[in-house]
Amino acid sequence: MSAADEILDIVDENDRVIGQSPRGEAYALGLRHRCVFVLARDAEGRIFVHRRTPAKLVFPSLHDMFVGGVVGAGESYDTAALREAEEELGVTGLPQPRHLFTFLYDNGSGRTWWSAVYEVRCELPVRPQTEEVAWHDFLSEAEVERRLADWEWVPDGLAAYERLKALRTAGSRGPDATAG
Repeated sequence: MSAADEILDIVDENDRVIGQSPRGEAYALGLRHRCVFVLARDAEGRIFVHRRTPAKLVFPSLHDMFVGGVVGAGESYDTAALREAEEELGVTGLPQPRHLFTFLYDNGSGRTWWSAVYEVRCELPVRPQTEEVAWHDFLSEAEVERRLADWEWVPDGLAAYERLKALRTAGSRGPDATAG
């Protein structure tokens, strides 16, 4: 089965399932579905960064600081996060990724999906899928920050990364801090 034929749950603005559709049709018609984003760190805490292959259905050849993808019909976010992380990193035996937050990504022009963001430590040697990953490396957060202006990034991953940074900044202000 091709990626375009994979069946996805179609969801409403409250993340409730309202139907199912093949992935290619969901993309073509702008149907809201579910995705997972997994920030994978190595033993030193560096972030797995990669450039997507030109054959990807969405955001070909762009850089991403998350591994992940769509949640299949009837699949939970947690199950999809582990499956996608192991598939894209080319490993087996990862610990269950830790859920950080979920948000609705909407670019305002027909690309919208519920996005569950996770984090996992990968201390195994990675062998990324060649059909998914054209280039990869583990980069320090400082290096990722330096590359934000230099490389073209997938917009949904960039939105998730900015939200993650904001969440960590708010958390570092302590329990009495209020988000502004």
